[in-house]
Amino acid sequence: MFPPQIASKDRDLLMGKVLITEFEPDKEYETLLLVSSKTLGHTKAGKPYLTLRLVDSSGGIIGRIWEDALNKNKLFDEKDVLRVKARCEQYQGSLQLNILSLEKLDRDEINPEDFLPRCPKDIEKLWRRLKEIARYVKNRCLLELLHLFFEDRELVEKFKNAPAAKTLHHAYLGGLLEHTLSVCELLLKVADHYPELDRDLLITAGIFHDIGKVEEFTYDLAIEYSEVGRLLGHVVLGVKILEEKIAKVADFPEETAILLKHMIISHHGYLEFGSAKRPKTREAFVLYFIDDLDAKIDSVNKMIEAEKDSPSPWTGYSRALERFIFKGWPETREENKNNSEKDNNSSDHEQLSIFSFF
Repeated sequence: MFPPQIASKDRDLLMGKVLITEFEPDKEYETLLLVSSKTLGHTKAGKPYLTLRLVDSSGGIIGRIWEDALNKNKLFDEKDVLRVKARCEQYQGSLQLNILSLEKLDRDEINPEDFLPRCPKDIEKLWRRLKEIARYVKNRCLLELLHLFFEDRELVEKFKNAPAAKTLHHAYLGGLLEHTLSVCELLLKVADHYPELDRDLLITAGIFHDIGKVEEFTYDLAIEYSEVGRLLGHVVLGVKILEEKIAKVADFPEETAILLKHMIISHHGYLEFGSAKRPKTREAFVLYFIDDLDAKIDSVNKMIEAEKDSPSPWTGYSRALERFIFKGWPETREENKNNSEKDNNSSDHEQLSIFSFF
C-alpha cells in the first residue's frame, strides 16, 4: 500500500516504474530514485558537475548533473528521494544517467520499501528449506533450541527480512536468510565428507551464527547500522539471543552451550576481522571457512554481474577483496550465461516434506 500522501503522479510512476536493471541506453526516463551518495567535481575546464549514486529496489546506477550543478547541489542531500527526468547513456561499457531535471520529494510522500534492494529469491521457499535442514538434527536439546527459534514469530519475521550486511555480501532485505541457508547447505555437504564432525552442532550453529544481525541493522530507505549494532556488533548480540533461548530448554548441557557460543564468537576467524576468539574446535573451523566462502563468492558474483556488459574481461578493483576479478574468456562467459538461463527456466527440484515438529 502506498502512503495516502503520495501524489497521484508519483503513485503512477511507482506502479508503472521501470527498474534500474531494466534501463536501456539512448532512452529517456522519468522515475523516482534514492540518492545513495553525491560528489561535487570539476571538469578539466573547471566547470562543476555532480556525480550521484542512485538506487531503487533492483540496484544502483551512476547519475551525473552537468548543468547548474552548484545550485542543484543545494536542493537535496544523500538519502533523499528525487523525481528525476534523465537520459540513459552508455559510458565505458556501463550505463549511466544524464540528469535533465529533478525534484526532491518530502519524506511522507514516499514508501521506503520501494527503494530497498530485496533478495531475488522466494523468501518463503528459502524459509521452508531451512526448516527442512533443521530436521536432520537428532540431539533432543538442540532440537528444542531450534524449535524455540522457529516458533518465535517476532524473531522469525526479523530474520526473514534482515540483510546479511550493509555492502559486502547479501546486502539486501532477505539476505540474512539467503546467506544462512547457503551456509547450512554447505555445512551438510562438509559433514557428509567428514563423518567425525558433529552434524547436529554444525547445523544448529549454522542457523544461529548470524542471528545477531536482526538487531545490528536498520533498513529505512537505506541499510545502516543500528546504535546497538555499532556499539556491540552482531556477534555479541547473537550470543545474547542464543543464551536467552538456551535458558528455556530444560537441562541443556553446559558443555554444548559453550561449544555453540564458541562457534558464534569465532566464526569470523581472526580477531582483526571481528572474532572474539579464533576457532578452536573442528566444527568452529568448518563454520568459519564455510561462512567466509559463501560471503566471498556472493561478493565476487555481484562484482561480475555488475560489470557483465563491460567489454573488459576484468572487473574494477575491489578494495574489500584487494584485487581485480577475472570474469572469464569471452566465449566462456557467453556459455555460462546460456547455461544460467537454462537453469533459471528449469523446474524446482522436489523438496522434502517439512518435519512435523516444525
